Amino acid sequence: MPPTDPRAGEVFLRAVLEADLPVFYEHQRDPEANRQAAFPARGRAAFMEHWGKIVADEAVVTRTILRGEKVAGNVVCFEQSGRRLVGYWLGREFWGRGIATAALLEFLTEVTERPLHAYVARHNLGSIRVLEKCGFTLSAERSEAVPGAGGAAGAAAAAGDERVDELLYELVS
Repeated sequence: MPPTDPRAGEVFLRAVLEADLPVFYEHQRDPEANRQAAFPARGRAAFMEHWGKIVADEAVVTRTILRGEKVAGNVVCFEQSGRRLVGYWLGREFWGRGIATAALLEFLTEVTERPLHAYVARHNLGSIRVLEKCGFTLSAERSEAVPGAGGAAGAAAAAGDERVDELLYELVS
């Protein structure tokens, strides 16, 4: 039996590379991930344009999440409506293994500004658990009306719903 890489199960963060973007693109195309996030998938051109803006913005902190040598997802911190928000996205094959929690905990040692906030769909129990394990607490709830297109409610609209219920979590220390 060949020896296994002792780092194969470890979670690492590193700078986002252009080569990561096609993997991120495939992750965000997963219909179950879209349902959990209550966020629609973008087409390839729109996705690449969006990520081009993200990595070019010096105010946004972006990291690729690695599980061993494999790109598992990404984690970001950005400002929106006067709040510093964090977000993360993992490929479904990496769900339920503690990877998101380990990655977010590591990210929070790098991004030390507080408070930080994160929106999560009310039905996304896995992501809620990740936030709570990382010290975030529930601070607000909202039910967002479906706009004409896109946004978190866009996926709900595609499913025939009129609103998406979101929770706002906060990390203060």
